[in-house]
Amino acid sequence: MFNILKEKIKSFIGHVEEKEKAKEELKPQLTAATKIMSTVTGKATLTENDLSDVLYELQLDLLSSDVAMQTAEDITSDIRKRLVGAQIEKDNIASVVKGGLHDTIEEILSASGEIDLLEKIKSSPKPYKIIFLGVNGTGKTTTIAKVARHLMDNGLTVVLAAGDTFRAGAIEQLQKHAASLGLKLVTHQKNADSAAVIYDAVEHAKARNIDVVLADTAGRMQTNINLMDELKKIVRVNKPDLKVFVGDALTGNDAVEQARKFNQEIGVDAAILTKIDADAKGGSALSIAHEIKKPIIFIGVGQKYEDLKKFDKNWFINNILS
Repeated sequence: MFNILKEKIKSFIGHVEEKEKAKEELKPQLTAATKIMSTVTGKATLTENDLSDVLYELQLDLLSSDVAMQTAEDITSDIRKRLVGAQIEKDNIASVVKGGLHDTIEEILSASGEIDLLEKIKSSPKPYKIIFLGVNGTGKTTTIAKVARHLMDNGLTVVLAAGDTFRAGAIEQLQKHAASLGLKLVTHQKNADSAAVIYDAVEHAKARNIDVVLADTAGRMQTNINLMDELKKIVRVNKPDLKVFVGDALTGNDAVEQARKFNQEIGVDAAILTKIDADAKGGSALSIAHEIKKPIIFIGVGQKYEDLKKFDKNWFINNILS
């Protein structure tokens, strides 16, 4: 009985070995057949080597468009995963990579979500409270005035709050904008409690049934501990409906780092990117959306009040791809 079982096992092993040997013998023929079919169909299977050069060039292009290093690396890595092993027409790698780039950018922007600011305000209790975050020099105060004009043009009432009490110049600048727009500005003296200034603006809005409070905040560097404590107090006291980071498109990676820090410390709900008109490639917007996973709602394209454009995902993608 044992000998019979032993013979059966031996026979089975021999059968398996013969099949494996046959497979090995067929490999060159199968490879040749694959090459012949590739020639006949005009298609090839993309490999890592096929993509390495074009993805390296793509990464350099992204960096030159102000896309942050980490974002550029993540984008090219995602495209590599999408395309390795794909069957494509010969001599068409660049076009396929461009299509992969389009899809990756669209996914990044879609993942950050969208905010229809007008709809959000109109569907929320009054007053809708927005605070603006960012460092000095990004155009934050001017952006507040532009947003105010945009809301007024759409039938909403607005009051401004001079929450940057650290710089007298910031209060004066907002006063000029308020006068130009015919808006009420709630302000205290220099170095007053910012949270109290914004609180008073909110109470003013409640008493007069005003739709929106737009509050400026101090714009010291994002590494300033006192600034972050002050902003946390503003949020704790006033419970804003929207916290908007304002970044300068010309500062590239600095804008991304600022957005990251403000988001970590305070929490950012959306972003506005300024100075897109000043020869900025726009890569900062992509990097910020990728880094903090929050939507870009507006871009600044000039100094006039009307030079604030709603962020258009399709326009942006076409701009990057061009």
